[in-house]
Amino acid sequence: MNFMRQFLALLRMSLSGILRRPGSALTIIIGVTCAVGVLVSMLAMGSGARRQVLAGVREDHVVVNSHGARGIQSSIPRDEADTVRDLPGIKKGKDGKPLVEFQSVVPIEARRRVTDRRVFFPLVGITGAPTDNDPDLHLTEGRVYRPGLDELIASHPCVRQFTGFEIGDKRSIGGVDWTIVGHFSQGDSQLCVVLADAETLMAVFHNNAYTQATATVQSAADYSVLQHALESNPTLHLEVRHERETREEGIRQLNALLNFAAYFVGSIMAIGATLGAVNSLYSIVDSRRREIATLRAIGFGSAPVGAAILCESIVLALPGALLGVLLAWALFQRMSVSPFGFSFLLDVTPRLAVIGVLWALAMGLFGGLLPAWRATRVPVTTALRAT
Repeated sequence: MNFMRQFLALLRMSLSGILRRPGSALTIIIGVTCAVGVLVSMLAMGSGARRQVLAGVREDHVVVNSHGARGIQSSIPRDEADTVRDLPGIKKGKDGKPLVEFQSVVPIEARRRVTDRRVFFPLVGITGAPTDNDPDLHLTEGRVYRPGLDELIASHPCVRQFTGFEIGDKRSIGGVDWTIVGHFSQGDSQLCVVLADAETLMAVFHNNAYTQATATVQSAADYSVLQHALESNPTLHLEVRHERETREEGIRQLNALLNFAAYFVGSIMAIGATLGAVNSLYSIVDSRRREIATLRAIGFGSAPVGAAILCESIVLALPGALLGVLLAWALFQRMSVSPFGFSFLLDVTPRLAVIGVLWALAMGLFGGLLPAWRATRVPVTTALRAT
């Protein structure tokens, strides 16, 4: 009898006997389910954070920052901003004006409704109308701020999560009382976003430079034209990048931290589940010593016996993998979380499901190695005497 025929026959016998030993099988399945469920649900934080940051990204949008600076460290003086507006490669609107939005960003604070904990996030002053560069932005209540007045509009997550963002509320920012005059939505975004007129905000903070600019280009070729124009102008100390690239860089550190925490906790759970699988499989091997000895005596080789037990361990891990992924999706999909003051929805993606299944198969493989080795090392005569 060749190896494959022996292996398939032994595997069929092993799987058919699972119902006779439900305790050992359930120990493996439950352990794998818990480990996979924890891993996938924690990885869903990083996936959700990335989805949140990349929501609304457009391929025809580019971001202009001062050279080598990121975030609020960037600075675009007014004279350089005037030059940027006239650069080639930037798409023009129906009115013939270049589609460029300059932003001035300052940090502000608010207190959470439930915990009263203080959280910092950016107040964004923008040039032009709020919907010019963001078609997903929809005013749902109140009105848009008026240029020259100390007025703000806030997204719905601000109203849900923090105090002081109801229409008519006053907020002291930069020594000036600003009034909330409107609420807006941005699709599924869970970020608290507060907008104001850029020129008014810069006047309050005595700032003569924008933080960054977002421009619309016609095509990838126009992006290269704009990039070349910035690099070849010695009076400009600016650089341009795709909007997606800029946002992904901004989330990279947080995403790495969330993934590290997920794999760290998931590894601890996996070690526990693997040790449980080892013990369960040892008990299965011990309970089948007479059966294994008989099979060896009639001509079954040690290699097919070990391979069948190893494969049984992997097969038992599969239901745990599927249950773990299903539980993570059912319990945590679209759940709102706010680690480090950054709010987003958990996102259990097909990619995370695949990672969970592979994680479970690895647990099954390592959990079955020692019991499989033990089954192959017991001499037939010794096993027969022991029974």
